[in-house]
Amino acid sequence: MLRPSPQAVLLVDGYNIVGLWADLREVRDRDGLEPARRHLIEALTGYSAFQGFDTQIVFDSQYRETGSNREIITPNLSVHYTDFGQTADTYIEKACADFRYDMRKFQQRLIVATSDRAQQLTVVGYGAEWLSAERLGAEVEAIARRVQRQQKNSKKPSSRFLAHALDPAAQQQLSKLRFGKF
Repeated sequence: MLRPSPQAVLLVDGYNIVGLWADLREVRDRDGLEPARRHLIEALTGYSAFQGFDTQIVFDSQYRETGSNREIITPNLSVHYTDFGQTADTYIEKACADFRYDMRKFQQRLIVATSDRAQQLTVVGYGAEWLSAERLGAEVEAIARRVQRQQKNSKKPSSRFLAHALDPAAQQQLSKLRFGKF
């Protein structure tokens, strides 16, 4: 079965976000880059699925021993490490330039999440939308709270009696049957 086309492609400048979200910066400073990357990936997993975005987190290879590669985390989220000597900025700019001439642009949006001012101007010049690190963080938190509320509200009180799980009309019908009042 084919997956529906995402409504947007979200390119995330990974280290820019890590450096600007307080909780990720704290993890990075205390535990290192790898745990900070994992926390960012975890934060964006649910967000991407909820929004229906094809999210691509882009990290510079300069902070890793390995070269360019792509890790598919979920159907909605992948992590891209750039080639040696290539920055996340150049990777994102190339993706925006390629998207500019892509027919998909008529069916979906391209959003770039970064707070790098030069990067903002460049991606907007290519026709992509820009999302600041702070705005992305606020949206991720809002979606997480919304999902928690929905899960909390969908939980029904547990009861050991099956009849208590029925709606009031069905309970009334059962009561009539029990007492012989059809």
